[in-house]
Amino acid sequence: MGAERGRGATQNQESRRFGVPERESDGDWLDAVEDIDGPIARTRTQVTVEHPRTIIARNQSPDIAFNQSINAYRGCEHGCIYCFARPSHAYHDLSPGLDFETKLFAKPDAAALLRRELGKRGYRVSPIAMGSNTDPYQPIEKDWRITRSLLEVMVETRHPTFITTKSDRILHDIDLLTDLAKDRLVAVMMSVTTLDPTVARTLEPRAPHPERRIAAISRLSAAGIPVSANMSPIIPGINDHEIEQVVGRVAAAGAREVNYILVRLPHEVAPLFRAWLEEHYPDRAGKVMAIIRDMRGGRDNDPDFGSRMKGQGVWADLIRTRFLRARRLAGFSGERLQLRTDLFRPTDGAQMRLL
Repeated sequence: MGAERGRGATQNQESRRFGVPERESDGDWLDAVEDIDGPIARTRTQVTVEHPRTIIARNQSPDIAFNQSINAYRGCEHGCIYCFARPSHAYHDLSPGLDFETKLFAKPDAAALLRRELGKRGYRVSPIAMGSNTDPYQPIEKDWRITRSLLEVMVETRHPTFITTKSDRILHDIDLLTDLAKDRLVAVMMSVTTLDPTVARTLEPRAPHPERRIAAISRLSAAGIPVSANMSPIIPGINDHEIEQVVGRVAAAGAREVNYILVRLPHEVAPLFRAWLEEHYPDRAGKVMAIIRDMRGGRDNDPDFGSRMKGQGVWADLIRTRFLRARRLAGFSGERLQLRTDLFRPTDGAQMRLL
């Protein structure tokens, strides 16, 4: 199967771990395509309602800076080919390929579940991360508004939250974010993978244009909302030549900090990524994978805590050195923002508490 316009994965491959069967195969980036090129055949996005019993997930990974997270959606319409969350779709008997970006799950009960869980006796407050698995501001948030409803609970309870996104749709909630920011209860991380629209169009086809993300950093910063940037992932031979430019642009836009993660290719992501390389960058596909394997100890992926984010070896050291130098020259201090937890007002849960 060749690349479908507006989608990241070039195939809907079988999941080797869960026996997912092979399948035949609207967003921000291609809103105007049909106006320019006329109607095109495409795989439409489908959304299934999911009713989970709980909404807060707990994390035990030692190299992640939070221990609580919420994902309003499963799957992500942005279609980023490198997304490490793609394998999770296999648990639903769906492919981590095109299914991941076209067959989505929404959790409309999320805010009610969050309000109930925050009201449980014994709940211990710590920042809740949103966007750790799939983007909370992917295109379907426009209609479902689940992320906004979750933020409304955060405002009500004065609960701290970290938000990671690559969408300027976050600006639709700037009123709630400003309310939280005045009490140091929110921090936003904007993902800026590349500044090259040609690369972005295939790498993350339904995410907003890179310039819209830079503009979002400026608006958030101007509103007093702490915002940092993440060049995630850095892919050798694809976007590593942009390190200095990306760091400089996000600094000029008002980001308080900038970080990076090397490309990760767990489970089914590796063959999907190789197919994407062969489709879009056949001239360098072999070289890109050779460098990735060099940074991952001879494998497509390194799952080990600590090294999985930054890699190892000469290539990883070179990228790290360049990034740290660029960050220093741009004036970043490396200071980590700490959110407050002392203002939390627990909800009453499922039943009103006796006074």
